[in-house]
Amino acid sequence: MNRQIAEKTINEYLKPIYGFALKNCTNLQDAEDLSQEIILKAFRALLRKDDIGDVKNFIWTVAHNALCNYYRENAKNVSKVNVYELSELVYEEDYTFSEEEDKQILERLKIEIAYLSKIQRKIIISYYFENRKQTDIASELGIPLGTVKWHLFEAKKELKRGIGTMRKSSELKFNPIKFHSYGINGSSGTKSPDSFFRSILSQNICYSVRNEAKDVNEIADDLGVSPVYVENEAEYLEEYGFLKLVRGKYIVNFIISEPNEELLVMQNAMYKKAAKIFANELYDELVSSGILKSSELWCRQTDGKITIENEVRADDNFILWSVIPFIAAISGETLMDDRIKFEEVATIRPDAGHNIFHASVISDAISLPEDYAYMKNWCGPMWNQSGDKILWQIDSEWSDRGEDSQALTYYSKEAKRVLSLYEREKNELLSRDEYAWLAEKGYVKICGDFDNQFKSSWQIVVLSTKNIKEKLLDIGNKIKKKYSGEFEKIKEPYVKATLEAVPKHLRRVREYELQFVFHSDGLFLCHCIVELLSNGKLSPPSEEQRKSICRIIFEK
Repeated sequence: MNRQIAEKTINEYLKPIYGFALKNCTNLQDAEDLSQEIILKAFRALLRKDDIGDVKNFIWTVAHNALCNYYRENAKNVSKVNVYELSELVYEEDYTFSEEEDKQILERLKIEIAYLSKIQRKIIISYYFENRKQTDIASELGIPLGTVKWHLFEAKKELKRGIGTMRKSSELKFNPIKFHSYGINGSSGTKSPDSFFRSILSQNICYSVRNEAKDVNEIADDLGVSPVYVENEAEYLEEYGFLKLVRGKYIVNFIISEPNEELLVMQNAMYKKAAKIFANELYDELVSSGILKSSELWCRQTDGKITIENEVRADDNFILWSVIPFIAAISGETLMDDRIKFEEVATIRPDAGHNIFHASVISDAISLPEDYAYMKNWCGPMWNQSGDKILWQIDSEWSDRGEDSQALTYYSKEAKRVLSLYEREKNELLSRDEYAWLAEKGYVKICGDFDNQFKSSWQIVVLSTKNIKEKLLDIGNKIKKKYSGEFEKIKEPYVKATLEAVPKHLRRVREYELQFVFHSDGLFLCHCIVELLSNGKLSPPSEEQRKSICRIIFEK
């Protein structure tokens, strides 16, 4: 370009260039220096080149390169983020925008930076936002300088692609799901389920990939959140076995049941029909046989205070509250379909847990019949052993175990302590604090003077011999054998419909769980209780009994 045309061109841009420098520098002197540098570089370049197609774009490219250099040279003294070199990915015109437009550019870039890989995100932030030298970044990350340059180049390509993409969020962005319930089958380890699924984010990450594997960015788009949050949470869930990472994509590793109204009604009707048969016949047999009066089956539970002189036996209603769900859960084991073993489908977790986790999502829009039996605050059945004794228990809406009652790790720890104290008390007096703890938890009642006349009375059911346990289970075995064919017909449609609703990679886990229908199955136990309460055979426990019901100690 000849000198006359170059001078004319530069004169047209003197004022815009100075305004650009003034807006982006921290003081007047720097603005003047920067504008002079831009003008000089642009003028010299115009004199050397004859093939400049878009002069306007060329001038502003020079201006932005000079501004980037200014930021790097003054990195310690400036706070404004150097996004101009990146902003060419958004706009191709000159960049003398308003402050509000600058903010919009920056926010869009921040969103897209979150979608980069960890290392590219680190390099981009260090280079453009912290104004650090490439050599320093390479040294900190322990990678060659050439690798840093390559990542910068690839990251800019990804940012350009991302900015040109219309990101689509699913309904989860504005209508996130919430687990209706969740729990485990097996040993809990040192972390409770709440450690993993207390937050809505973790629940929705898993829900997003319940049927289809997705990478972090796809999950983030579903949820309408930054991939940075998804990335860390997904890694944590994958570490503990709740997600699986397959070729860079996550898929859920536990069953999230999302039954429709038809399936829930079918399930309720199935359990109701089976419980009506089993629970009523079991109740009648227990009451008529006189087995509840056996000296081998005992419980000193009583409302009100105990005395030193009297040993009051628990009423039959209280004993039935423990014995009926116990028999319903354990009897008929030889009739179970146990082709799939626990070890085949359970997950071993880093916190020493070995379990099958399950969760359910139920839409608020579902309308269920009035007689639908909800498992409110249900936990169990639970088995804990110490020495040759086992503590078996369930917790439900009818019991009152206190604030920590739904924490599985709490149950396990408490149960082992109870069994240890139960064994010790056979041979020695426990300490004052130990009795106070047992009384607070509803296991015993105490009276008298600890240093003089003192008495403790266990408030839970004890099967003192293996003989009485076998007699009780034999009653349940006979009933389940008698109706085994009918029970199979009752559950067949539900089993088929349930398996059809489960993703293929988790179908075997669901098949394992379905083996326990009408056996050690919380819903079956719940329906048995509901049936007997509704027809008046069982009476609700008193307030005082709520701490103690549905607990049994027996020998292995």
